[in-house]
Amino acid sequence: MAEAPLIDAFARLHDNLRISVTDRCNIRCFYCMPEDGVKFMPREEILSFEEIARFARVAVSLGVRKLRITGGEPLVRKDLPVLIEKLTAIPGVEDIALTTNAVLLADQAEDLYRAGLRRLNVHLDTLDRARFAHITRRDDLPKVLAGLDKAQALGFGPIKINAVAVKNLVEPDIVPLAQFGRARGIEIRYIEFMPLDAQGLWDKGKVLLQDDMLRLLAEGIGPLEEIPDRDPRAPASEFRFTDGLGRIGFISSVSHPFCLNCNRIRLTSDGKLRYCLFAIEETDVKGLLRSNASDDAIRATIRETVARKWIGHEINTQKFVAPPRPMYSIGG
Repeated sequence: MAEAPLIDAFARLHDNLRISVTDRCNIRCFYCMPEDGVKFMPREEILSFEEIARFARVAVSLGVRKLRITGGEPLVRKDLPVLIEKLTAIPGVEDIALTTNAVLLADQAEDLYRAGLRRLNVHLDTLDRARFAHITRRDDLPKVLAGLDKAQALGFGPIKINAVAVKNLVEPDIVPLAQFGRARGIEIRYIEFMPLDAQGLWDKGKVLLQDDMLRLLAEGIGPLEEIPDRDPRAPASEFRFTDGLGRIGFISSVSHPFCLNCNRIRLTSDGKLRYCLFAIEETDVKGLLRSNASDDAIRATIRETVARKWIGHEINTQKFVAPPRPMYSIGG
């Protein structure tokens, strides 16, 4: 008998699992990580590929159809194509994507493509080398651009670029990134700066809002129109330039929260299941995986976690409490 789908108390169907494979990263974006003294999880606490694949198989049996591999930076995890092969072999998986900063992509793209990966989201805030070094504390922009070149040459697609929008910093980058995307057939997605940094730097005044970015794009390139009939559960509001060249997305958790349409659950690299990026609580599944618990026990834990899912993160209210983990430890 087929399993009932993963539906929470607010009638949201969950078919999207985000899997963090490491909390380590090879850049140090100031809004995410301190430059020094970061304490990462001991390697023995990180789930093995076999454990991740088993959990994914159980989740797929409950109706999960989309998987996204995240970090930290997932490409620092050794032999990642081995995991991609395991996940693509799971019957019922319809889509696998990877979020990466692309610093290591040029060297690994061919192996990832051969393993079955096709979709990429690349984190890139600026095309200005000096500003890239300021944001990431690394002079790696040429490596990122080489990674994008390699991925496009191999046939990866669709490729999207994710840019974090910090006010009074990235305004000069909004239009150049969009022009870059228009020239290359890459959708640029601007992400409003969210309160997930490890250093408590966030406040609402540092968020470059969606409406402000739309104005910059209209003035710098030309008018945009919202794309009709998009997937209502997708996190991004999507627009296209009215001249027909280029798509733009906004992930606007601050100004336009999409919690009521959320279809995602998250597995951290150390084996915790989370029903929201901003969740305060999380459920241990590593203990189940390492104690030879049955698939039914894992299924029950997934169902219980989804059943507890809250209505939303409440960033814009006094009730908001930042999660105890920073973004790199949760998984993007």
